[in-house]
Amino acid sequence: MSPSNTPDHGISLAEAVRTWAYVGLNSFGGPAGQIAVMHKVLVEDKRWIGETRFLHALNYCMLLPGPEAMQLAVYVGWLLHRTLGGLIAGILFVLPGIVCMMALSVLYVAFADLSWVQGLFYGLTGAVVVVVVEALLRISKRALKNRAMIALAAIAFFAIHVADVPFPAIVAAAALIGYAGATLAPGWFAPAAATKTDARDAEAALDRQFAAGAPAHTRPDAKRLVLVVLVWVALWFAPTLFAVWLEGWSGIYAKIGVYFSQLAVVTFGGAYAVLAYVAQQAVEVHGWLSPEEMLYGLGLAETTPGPLIMVLQFVGFLAGYRDPWPLEPMTAGVLAGLLATWATFVPSFLFIFAGAPYVEAIRGHKALGGALSAITAAVVGVVLNLAVWFASHALFAERVKVGVLAWTYEAPVVTSLDPALVLVTLGAGVAMFRFHVGMIPTLGAAALVGVVLRLAGIGG
Repeated sequence: MSPSNTPDHGISLAEAVRTWAYVGLNSFGGPAGQIAVMHKVLVEDKRWIGETRFLHALNYCMLLPGPEAMQLAVYVGWLLHRTLGGLIAGILFVLPGIVCMMALSVLYVAFADLSWVQGLFYGLTGAVVVVVVEALLRISKRALKNRAMIALAAIAFFAIHVADVPFPAIVAAAALIGYAGATLAPGWFAPAAATKTDARDAEAALDRQFAAGAPAHTRPDAKRLVLVVLVWVALWFAPTLFAVWLEGWSGIYAKIGVYFSQLAVVTFGGAYAVLAYVAQQAVEVHGWLSPEEMLYGLGLAETTPGPLIMVLQFVGFLAGYRDPWPLEPMTAGVLAGLLATWATFVPSFLFIFAGAPYVEAIRGHKALGGALSAITAAVVGVVLNLAVWFASHALFAERVKVGVLAWTYEAPVVTSLDPALVLVTLGAGVAMFRFHVGMIPTLGAAALVGVVLRLAGIGG
């Protein structure tokens, strides 16, 4: 440390706070947009971290369950200013989204009965279907590199859409296939080739510091690992255990804490993959919200800064709001939403603080890379299921059970198609795919069209 209490890389904590606040307030557009913002600020503009180290950190975060963009912020913050730096980076990355999403959740339940509000969400659902399709195409281009990956995606789609196989089982099976396949058939399961080293890396502040010797906090330490795991596991589960102590395992807060904690360890593949599991459990099993409200929540999350996984706060809010006893509904909803948020994001701090010092040990690990490639391919099938599920519930008013082999699933009734919403969806698709209009303007325009249609008495 220098006399001015600034680390050897020369970046003060105050400057880091300002930068992470800027990143958090400008992190729109899902993980791809958020990572692009961080890359521009941290790699290109401020030269805090070199291209190679940034991509290496991103690759590690992609191996983890949870929101990779938020985890990347925690990772870089930890590199810069230890645990405090990671906490600041992670909290400021998600805080704007938490505040915005909570406010929108409150407004939703307070004014959902108004015709123009119903119209807003009516139009939004059509555009959200297009947003999910766009995400599906983006993930497919990255993941489906050969026939083996296409086959994995197809099997995953059938498993979750028809056979009703739980999402965690699909992830686990894909990981095992990829892990073994990387050894038996490396050409099929190899991860994407690494990017060449950027010649300017040596100029970056962190890279200069590491060239002089790795900082003490970045070196593996077994005792520190045990302490980190104990502290963060305790923090992770403390609210849920408190809820269990108050109301037992059958209480709504205990259920929310347990459910979202489970989600936190199986959420490979990004928010869209998670939403397929949420639709499978929170909607169909727990009945916390309707399929249409899942679409509303995703639309709201797309328009707020921060990780797209913030939609889970909306799910938790509605679960608490609709099962409030002994609290007032709005208070219960806020507490449930915060509990869902806690269980979703706290594990990410655990994964980074515990695992980051050991990252070099897994760098270039072919089997782990194969597992990640297979999981990503399976996620394409899962997201395809999400797109079909969303379109079915958004565009069709009725569904009927259809038998396929030994299974049954719900298929839309063609005669229940909503023509007005089809036109909204097609318009959003043309705007995004043909004219490359941004996601937020497209969502806003679709919502306004929905208001006009609803006030005119047109559409479902």
